[in-house]
Amino acid sequence: MSVTPQQAEQEIRQWLDQAVIDLQLCPFASKPVHEGKLRIMTTCEHDIVMLLHLLFDEVMLLEETPADELETTLVVLPEALPEFLEFNQFLRLAEQLLIDSGWQGVFQIASFHPHYQFDGTLPDAAENLTNRSPYPVLHLLREESLAKAVAAYPDTQAIPERNIQRMRDLSDEQKLRIFPYLFSK
Repeated sequence: MSVTPQQAEQEIRQWLDQAVIDLQLCPFASKPVHEGKLRIMTTCEHDIVMLLHLLFDEVMLLEETPADELETTLVVLPEALPEFLEFNQFLRLAEQLLIDSGWQGVFQIASFHPHYQFDGTLPDAAENLTNRSPYPVLHLLREESLAKAVAAYPDTQAIPERNIQRMRDLSDEQKLRIFPYLFSK
């Protein structure tokens, strides 16, 4: 599969709009998107060492840029880590990078993948849709901003169950419209 960074970003933006924001899978996502404080960095790099360097650079950019200018970053990997197990192994390296660089408690990584599967679920379980994106994605988050958003939200504990129910309530037609990449790749 060969996709340009522009095509991948367009698909990611569509996923953000139709799944994450319209379905309110993350009640905190719309603000940085609508305020233009979300960076989408797409790379066709697939070498693990180079991806870690790129991730380091993206976290540095977040650290050096005030949150009122840049809140969060999505690192999109359309050419890398197509297998979910391989992606999870890389995610462990990425999290270790944060620890080794002194960013534990400052930044965190949320992950999304076309084949995302929560531990203990079947591959076609509805809850897996909540983290299925068109391409592997590492979402770099500021811990301080996340803590403020969570404190201001009335019931964060209910978000996962609410999201699972939303996924279960989707018709096959809705799933095809919202997650077309799951049926075409």
